[in-house]
Amino acid sequence: MASSVRREGRGAGAVLRLNSVLGLYLLAVAFCLMVLPVSAKRDHLKVVTDGNWEDILAGEWMIEFFAPWCPACQQLQPVWNEFAEWGEDLGVNIAKVDVTEQPGLSGRFIITALPTIYHCKDGVFRRYQGARTKDDFLSFIDEKKWQGIEPISSWFGPSSFLMNMMSALFKLSMFIRQCHNYLTEQVGIPVWGSYVIFALATLFSGLALGLVLVFIADFVFPSRRFSSPAYYQKKQAVEQARRLQRLEEEQEADGEEEEEDEDDYGGREDEWQRGEAAEDAVRRRAVGRGEEEDT
Repeated sequence: MASSVRREGRGAGAVLRLNSVLGLYLLAVAFCLMVLPVSAKRDHLKVVTDGNWEDILAGEWMIEFFAPWCPACQQLQPVWNEFAEWGEDLGVNIAKVDVTEQPGLSGRFIITALPTIYHCKDGVFRRYQGARTKDDFLSFIDEKKWQGIEPISSWFGPSSFLMNMMSALFKLSMFIRQCHNYLTEQVGIPVWGSYVIFALATLFSGLALGLVLVFIADFVFPSRRFSSPAYYQKKQAVEQARRLQRLEEEQEADGEEEEEDEDDYGGREDEWQRGEAAEDAVRRRAVGRGEEEDT
């Protein structure tokens, strides 16, 4: 009897352990089933950074530029997540850009308002300015309403030289801001002291840049050849030749003016002689008529 009771107790304990293991397994499966749909939804929404932004130059994209502190961005985020679930069905990539973490992209696309939405088709960018609902986004892609929007000029495209410079400028400004926050918050330097440090850094960097430009100019146009005696002798010979040529030209011009004056004077003498001869002829005729009347 005692042995049978022990066996029954052991069997009941094994059943209880098995039930507990099965319960834990079912809880784990249920948890996985609850978590997997959420992770799948998040995978539809892609994140664009300074490192992978060139991926948007191929295919069709809808990109949202947002900031976590922006109230309008917070209101749009659930709608944008729902719209991202339809990306695979529409054949479009839905992405987002956090401008607080990606200042280079903020400058590259000249983001002046939040949230800002861009449509990209094979590297051609258009700014979306319609209503911000899921149905409007879906009709914008499904009905190809983006074709009626004028694309951004190539001069202001994100891959242009101008926008590359703007991206570098925004990155530099963010770096300076981070340095300022570090000096004032971590090191404990006052704000005016941080400004003085940046002013001195700007001054010395400008002097260093000017010195580098002088070295480059001296390398391209070395000053030794200008200080050599042969160069000055050659320069003096060229100047003398130019002076002689100018003197010859002036003398030739003076000679031509004298000849013109002589020609003018000779023409006037001929006119005077002709006039005197005409006056003498008139006088002779008058004298001849007077003699005839006397006779």
